[in-house]
Amino acid sequence: MANPASPFLSVLILLLVAAVTAIAILVLSGWVLPLLKPNNPQEAKLRVYECGVPPVQTGARHKYSVKFYLTAMLFILFDVEAAFLLPWAANYKQALWTFAAMMSFMATLLVGYIYAWGKGAFEWER
Repeated sequence: MANPASPFLSVLILLLVAAVTAIAILVLSGWVLPLLKPNNPQEAKLRVYECGVPPVQTGARHKYSVKFYLTAMLFILFDVEAAFLLPWAANYKQALWTFAAMMSFMATLLVGYIYAWGKGAFEWER
């Protein structure tokens, strides 16, 4: 009689080899390679360089308003909404439970949209 765990032995071996390889790569890149590479920082190498021209502002880090990040998060949220709506629209007449699930999803997004609007997420001047 065959061992019931034998089909999973190959998967276990694959996972072990992958784990050992990942650990070896991390050890090699973290400890061995810094010892092998030369360390000769020069002023030209440490200078900020953007797209072939010197930077416009003096600091390398520019401060962006949080509104940009908030707008990006809202865009991703409603982009995911569109990604869920398109397949549902393709087989809209399949079952009643898909309609109910999509309406609950849309209601949740509507509540989130109203909350973001109430908090002033869409107002730039404040």
